[in-house]
Amino acid sequence: MKFYIKSISFSLLTLLLMACGNAENKAKKEDKPLKPTYQVTNVKSDTLKYKLSLPGELKPYEEVTLYAKIEGFVEKLNVDRGDLVKKGEILLNIEAPEIQQKLLAARAKQREIAEKLSFSAQNYQRMNRASEVEGAISSIELEQTKTRFMGDSAALSAVKAEVAAAAQLAGYRNIKAPFDGVVTSRFVSPGALVGSGKEPLLKLAREDKLRLVVAIPSKHADALSANTKASFTVNGAPGKKFPVSFSRSSRALDPELRSLMVEFDYDNSANILSAGAYAQVHLQLRRNQPTLKVPASSIITTPTQTLIAKVKSGKIQMIPITTGISKDGMIEIFGNLDSGDQVVLKGNSTLKNGMAIEAVNAKKQLNN
Repeated sequence: MKFYIKSISFSLLTLLLMACGNAENKAKKEDKPLKPTYQVTNVKSDTLKYKLSLPGELKPYEEVTLYAKIEGFVEKLNVDRGDLVKKGEILLNIEAPEIQQKLLAARAKQREIAEKLSFSAQNYQRMNRASEVEGAISSIELEQTKTRFMGDSAALSAVKAEVAAAAQLAGYRNIKAPFDGVVTSRFVSPGALVGSGKEPLLKLAREDKLRLVVAIPSKHADALSANTKASFTVNGAPGKKFPVSFSRSSRALDPELRSLMVEFDYDNSANILSAGAYAQVHLQLRRNQPTLKVPASSIITTPTQTLIAKVKSGKIQMIPITTGISKDGMIEIFGNLDSGDQVVLKGNSTLKNGMAIEAVNAKKQLNN
């Protein structure tokens, strides 16, 4: 009977000790914090190809405003707005009598000096022949004749230059077309006083070839190349697309627009389009080297910066980045990251530097 009581007491003591031990272990487990679990994905590298739509403007391939170089009155106006002209065609005549008089005076002076030169040349030849006979003339006389001949020769050269300058100035009385084109504006009428750049005379444009001018934002500038293709539409030709190829760029960003000014030449020999029209330009762009991209959900934006949560050895590293192009749920990033790095799939503001997490690969693999 005593043995039975002792056995029961021993059993109760054992159960009590076990209960205390389990309670202690449970308390220890509860004291240990659990790590949050986050899905992660890999940073990918790719040469991005994408389409971009931007506004553009059609401009004449060549355009010029004509001014008068000399002062005078408009004597005759041979063209009007809308007239087609050929290179070298006289568009306008200026009456400037004083310019013509200067030319006539210079030519008269040229003839006078030419006659003097002819006489001094003949005289020098006679004196030179005479000097072959010893004692016929003195050396001083021969030298004087030669000097007179050389002076008249120099004077003739100078007056010829005057005549050429006067003739060129007189030529400015005729305003000629610098290229084939169309007169787009007329600013004067016959009898108007013009000259010395006071006011424009005519405006001329070449429209058989047009320049499509587009401002490419700086973030897209390095995706442009000599092989870039584009097409554009205009309101004046609904439903039609006009293909063009890259022609030239400014190479430097416009300081006001912070954009690269790019031109695409369009053959308008059929006269379908008009200069001055606005266009919607559709570009096919391609980065010139691979860049990194991540799911758009990985980006963390704060009031001061844009971040991404990189995961390394189970801990968070907050990396400052700059974003680029978004395409198909992925976004281009630039920062201290490499292809293959793990980042949190769904970033949020609770993630901090050094934070320990349980990283789990995302079940849904995003396509490139």
